[in-house]
Amino acid sequence: MHEIEPLLLALMMAVAGLSVLARMVRVPYPILLVLGGLVLGFVPGMPAVELPPELVLVAFLPPLLYWSGFFSSPRDLRADARAISLLAVGLVLATTVAVAVLAHAMVEGMTWPAAFALGAIVSPTDPLAASAIGRRLGVPRRLLTLLEGESLVNDATALTAYRVAVAAAASGSFVLWQAGLRFVVMAAGGVVVGLLVGWLVAELRRRLDDPVVEIVVSVFTGYAAYLPAELLGVSGVLAAVTAGVYVGWRAPGLSSAATRLLGFSFWEVLVYLANAVLFILVGLQLRPILEDLGGTAVAVLVAQGAAVSAVVIAVRLGWGFSIPYLVRLIDRRPSQVMRRAGARERLMIGWSGMRGAVSLAAALALPLDFPMRNLILFLTFSVILATLVLQGLTLPALIRRLRLEDDDSEEREELKGRLAATYAALDRLDELAGADWTRDDTVERLRGMYEFRRRRLKARGGYLEDDGVEDRSQAYQRLLRELLGAQRDAIVRLRNQGKISNDVMHRIERELDLEDSRLEI
Repeated sequence: MHEIEPLLLALMMAVAGLSVLARMVRVPYPILLVLGGLVLGFVPGMPAVELPPELVLVAFLPPLLYWSGFFSSPRDLRADARAISLLAVGLVLATTVAVAVLAHAMVEGMTWPAAFALGAIVSPTDPLAASAIGRRLGVPRRLLTLLEGESLVNDATALTAYRVAVAAAASGSFVLWQAGLRFVVMAAGGVVVGLLVGWLVAELRRRLDDPVVEIVVSVFTGYAAYLPAELLGVSGVLAAVTAGVYVGWRAPGLSSAATRLLGFSFWEVLVYLANAVLFILVGLQLRPILEDLGGTAVAVLVAQGAAVSAVVIAVRLGWGFSIPYLVRLIDRRPSQVMRRAGARERLMIGWSGMRGAVSLAAALALPLDFPMRNLILFLTFSVILATLVLQGLTLPALIRRLRLEDDDSEEREELKGRLAATYAALDRLDELAGADWTRDDTVERLRGMYEFRRRRLKARGGYLEDDGVEDRSQAYQRLLRELLGAQRDAIVRLRNQGKISNDVMHRIERELDLEDSRLEI
């Protein structure tokens, strides 16, 4: 018990401190968390971190996969299905094979199942750092969609291949056609389980009207899809992702405004903490791994880690500048010609293949008696460290050098959505103007507000000449924020004077905060 206390304290301080530092130096937090965990692992007196292998994947992955699927756009995934499939299936399998061949030839005594397990572990990408950098630097949305869509599906591809390799290592035999058939069955079965669970959860949530209970159900959904799928011998990863995509698509008709506000805030913190803990655990693993590999020279280990990392990076870059050209020779449909990416875009995608939480969780989940488990853990750590630090720290400079232009598609879609909502409100006002329960002065006041919003949005989109409407809007919002601040000060004073309770203050404060959150300034 006394060994756990300093570890928990160190984890909490590291997550908080390194997250703040990452924001200050404008570096994606996964990079600093890995490096911080590495330093933390060598602090004298720090206990070794030993996680039960069977709990690692189950504890961390289901909610992360579910939430990634929840925010994925089926329309965008379908539009770029070919490109995403090539990256998430073809590239993952190519990386798995390349790493397996290298490891089998380079490491004496490494069996083919163990080599393929290593290849499957280091093949999936983690989009956190790349997406954070890309959004900050204005990378076109389609490239971010490709990165996130690839990560969404390649986790399933890699972990399905990983399951096949682990099973082959346990049985002592590996037959290619059997492994391929099992791969297809596991993937298809995972999608079916995910759709079934997603439908059941959606029907359940449609009948609920309690924000806290609905959020609990949303957390449960990832596990409800993942665990039955694993028990049935199919892909739990694809089941969790599919359930997330299905529930996310139906979510606008399932949840109230209160549930969405509370749920998004809860999930944002939960996903951040889960990823932060996993990335720190990456760094903490190095010391016990090196201690267990004490019989191997450090120079040999470093050379092996560098070789595997180089292959992982080289295969991704080579894939991006070879396979798309072959596909173009076959598929010359106009719709696909219009979506072709240039060399600059492919280079950015190729250099964004950072590894992270999924690779670590898969490596830690290897059975304790798995052949060369500690060496596989070390090589996994090497790939994560090399890709996160080398590629993560150089990616911003590469993006600036490539001069990738933001296509403004997201801003235009947002403007289109806001205008549609405003026109819908004006149409509904016209329909309700003659109702017995409406008042003429209220209707006219609301119509004036929405007409002002319509003019401002059309001026922002260039459809009308800006006659100062944007400046007036900014001034109005600034004035409103000042008034909200004055109201907050007033209720805090009443609470401090004992004239209202703390609960009453927080209820009013929440209403003021919701008003404040609608302001654009």
